[in-house]
Amino acid sequence: MSAPDTPGITVERDKETGVAVVTLDRAAKHNAITLEMAHRLGEVWRGFRYEDDIRAIVVTGAGGRAFCTGIDRDAARNVPQPSSPYTIDDPLLAIGPKANDLWKPVVAAVEGMACGGAFYLIAESEFVVAGQDATFFDPHTTYGMVSAFETILMAQRMPYGEVARMALMGTAERVSARRAYETGLVSEVTEPGGALAAARAAAAVVASYPTEAVQGTVRALWSAKEPGRTAALAHAPHLVTLGNLPPERQAGLFTGRGGGGGFRVR
Repeated sequence: MSAPDTPGITVERDKETGVAVVTLDRAAKHNAITLEMAHRLGEVWRGFRYEDDIRAIVVTGAGGRAFCTGIDRDAARNVPQPSSPYTIDDPLLAIGPKANDLWKPVVAAVEGMACGGAFYLIAESEFVVAGQDATFFDPHTTYGMVSAFETILMAQRMPYGEVARMALMGTAERVSARRAYETGLVSEVTEPGGALAAARAAAAVVASYPTEAVQGTVRALWSAKEPGRTAALAHAPHLVTLGNLPPERQAGLFTGRGGGGGFRVR
């Protein structure tokens, strides 16, 4: 059963398999997340805690061209920031399942581009299934922004050198699905367009097991790296506040580089 939700988000529930699919549904905008979508994602994850018929979730993006390209740039301009370097308002910090205290397993199904703020969702998924044409990249440094939250989260999933290269190379380079598989970010590579079906099949298997054992396993895995991640995230607001260029200079870089055109895939 498919249900329309907040504009830009669709939630489909299959009570027979126990699997729900959360779709970022702004294909024309590469599934960039608006402030309304960010708020609603938190509500969706928290709501699943009370839905006993749903035992596993798949998160994906509509259209095939992108899983998600982070926060919508127009939305980002509407987020007021405190003057203190010790805090920052990031509307994407609470868009993931773990940030909303959901311990039901989540599988990410990625087709096309996944970049920047998409990593909040990918990092809080148990594993990632990607279509062969999927690419992963982090544009922050190209546009004068510190990649702090994203790199800290992805450092829990990828080797240090791979995260560092992806973050520092910015839009000049994209990590292919095959390379993401080789480095452990992706657990399965499918034919183009096949990621969602494969992710649903895997989620259905997990959903068929006793949910108490499954959620306990998810919580145990998450706790393995929790102390280091928590300590690192405490530094992130200061690094972003101190290292980001002013918004007008960021906008100039974005326009001057044509939105990030010109890159190589590895």
